[in-house]
Amino acid sequence: MIKQTAEIFELLSKGGFISSDSTDPHIRQLYNQIDGNLTELYEHYASINFFLESGNEYYYFARRETRAELERKLEIAMRWIDVLDFVKTYDNAFAPGFRFQPSDILVRLKLDVELKEKLGGLKKYTGKEKQDEILEKVLNDLKRDGFIELENEITSTYKVVAAFNYLEELVTCINIPEETQNEIPE
Repeated sequence: MIKQTAEIFELLSKGGFISSDSTDPHIRQLYNQIDGNLTELYEHYASINFFLESGNEYYYFARRETRAELERKLEIAMRWIDVLDFVKTYDNAFAPGFRFQPSDILVRLKLDVELKEKLGGLKKYTGKEKQDEILEKVLNDLKRDGFIELENEITSTYKVVAAFNYLEELVTCINIPEETQNEIPE
């Protein structure tokens, strides 16, 4: 078994991601370890009911869920969909490799009514009232869950990493049948 099995488990079991383009060289090394030993690691973790899954340049754990857990995850997915909508409204190029500073988003909020409304919609998830506090909470959540990384503390520059593809794939896999697309919910 590879040396980093426990370390990989520690990161992924908390709902994190290991991305190929992480700003942390150690995370990139873990990605390469998984990539080179995927079958062995999959079997090892599956024996304890964790399923090592791969996305577009990232790895994560999946588990068999109860109905209550699925409902909770659907609520979380709805939050991430709203966050994705917000960041794509800020800049449609917001994807792996994209770099940004929170101060740039705050400046855009003063000029872009749609962006301001979408940030306001995130208030319900953050428990914050002020724009800068809502944005800070959203960015901290993105960072905590491994979708962005702080690349430069001095300039507060963040980098979007490959795990962000997971959010985009989440939205892409939502299938709304054509006959219900134009229906108004009751």
